[in-house]
Amino acid sequence: MVSFKVGGQPLGIVTVFIAILTSVGGMIFGYDTGQISDMLLMKDFLERFADTQDCSSGTCELAFSKVREGLIVSLLSIGTLAGAILGAPIADYLGRRWAMSIECIVTTIGFIVQITTFDTWQQIAVGRMIAGLGVGALSAAVPMYMSECVVAAFRGTAVACYQLMVTFGILCAYMFCYGTRGLESDASWRIIVGLGIALTGVLGTGVWFLPESPRWLMKNNKVDEAKHALERIRGATTDFDRTVVEHDFLEIAKRIKMEQQTESSFWRSWYECFAGHKGTSKLVYRTFLGMVMQSLQQLTGANYFFYYGATIFQSVGIEDSFITQIILGAVNFFCTFFGLYIMENFGRRQPLMWGALWQSAWLIVFASAAVARPPDQNEGIGELMIVSACLFIASYASTWGPGCWIVTGETFPMRTRARQAAIATASNWIWNFLISFFSPFITDDIGFAYGYVFAGCNLFAAVFVFFFLYESAGLSLEGVDEMYSTKGLKAWQSEKWVPEGYEHRRDVMESSKMDTFQNEEAGKRFEDDDEERISQSSIHNADAAHKA
Repeated sequence: MVSFKVGGQPLGIVTVFIAILTSVGGMIFGYDTGQISDMLLMKDFLERFADTQDCSSGTCELAFSKVREGLIVSLLSIGTLAGAILGAPIADYLGRRWAMSIECIVTTIGFIVQITTFDTWQQIAVGRMIAGLGVGALSAAVPMYMSECVVAAFRGTAVACYQLMVTFGILCAYMFCYGTRGLESDASWRIIVGLGIALTGVLGTGVWFLPESPRWLMKNNKVDEAKHALERIRGATTDFDRTVVEHDFLEIAKRIKMEQQTESSFWRSWYECFAGHKGTSKLVYRTFLGMVMQSLQQLTGANYFFYYGATIFQSVGIEDSFITQIILGAVNFFCTFFGLYIMENFGRRQPLMWGALWQSAWLIVFASAAVARPPDQNEGIGELMIVSACLFIASYASTWGPGCWIVTGETFPMRTRARQAAIATASNWIWNFLISFFSPFITDDIGFAYGYVFAGCNLFAAVFVFFFLYESAGLSLEGVDEMYSTKGLKAWQSEKWVPEGYEHRRDVMESSKMDTFQNEEAGKRFEDDDEERISQSSIHNADAAHKA
């Protein structure tokens, strides 16, 4: 069994496989998000599903009405909203692996429904909604599964891999669309949709080569399986590694036992997310924190570019908007690597605050340039808008893209984690739907001034993070729960908070903890042996005196 160390903690190669393979769920999400922007401009797709003639340029061209375009794009989000909510009870009842496998099947059905249509746009929209059911459920299950499996020192990187694969999926969609756009037949868009089936197949089957979540197994009283899964994930090969795993195992068992003593019924557990529970501090606070964070990720404005980027840059006079989309997708993907480093080394709060401020600044430049001069008549303005969009996406990919999913994966307590993660993710998809459906109508009325709306949302996001988001980097999931349970602790003070008995968060790493643990055990054994020797000596002396 291959193993190495991260932050002094044993990290098995299985952990790396978990991060990579389950992140394919993010790639499915990104691929489904990115493809529609370019498909709306494909000739055969327009001929089959468009409903209006655009004669504004002097020559009549096929085009979608705002309603039809909005529905085709946004019904994916309706499906993902429902999927995110249903994903929680499925993942809790069947287990994380079964849930992800079933969700891949649902997504595949949605792709097949789209591929098999000929001239019915409603079938495209319904197929996207069905695919959204699976994608939405995966968006809740995958980060949760990752957070429950990996060690604290690697958790940020692992969960951020999900967002990395989202960006890679978007980039792949753009590149594949560029490759098929020249086809005159329906293959131009059927190939694009069909390639998604390969991704669901990889995740749906590959997940069975991974262990189940140890925390889910423990919660369902499968103690031996939970311990074996934890050892496999950590790659425990030495006695010290096994001691570390044993310590983690006992900590998880203790926390889950406490939660099971106050276990609630199915419906009450949902109710408690909004009403609170006597045994868990700031439960309602964390529910709304997750909802607002996921909502703000959408309100940064990133999906405005991902869904309608091709249309946006076509309207500013860019000759090949497909190329522009690939540029944005490449910036999004490669900057996410930088995001992995940032979120692991600078925590959660600081990157999210500064990222929001940076994004707001470039959205103001984007909107101001277009409002000042018509971009379709000024080549320099169009180029400035592309640069502004790229710099905005660079920040989003480095901060809010991965950061929001990391926060969602590590903020909630075990007993309500699946439900709170589902509620938070559902908030993301609600705003995803609102933005994707109403953007064509809003831009038709106010044009590129729409960027000011998102700029304001980013400013609000920076303020919100400062006052309400607690710093969870470097803590175990149980440690995060303890932090939120600390009375009187404010969000802006949380970066300096450490569990009782430690001076710094790096001391919380399991190696340091286990060094202390082993030293205490060694000292205890010495004291016990010493006491036994003293006791035996006393008995011997007393016996000798009696004989004398």
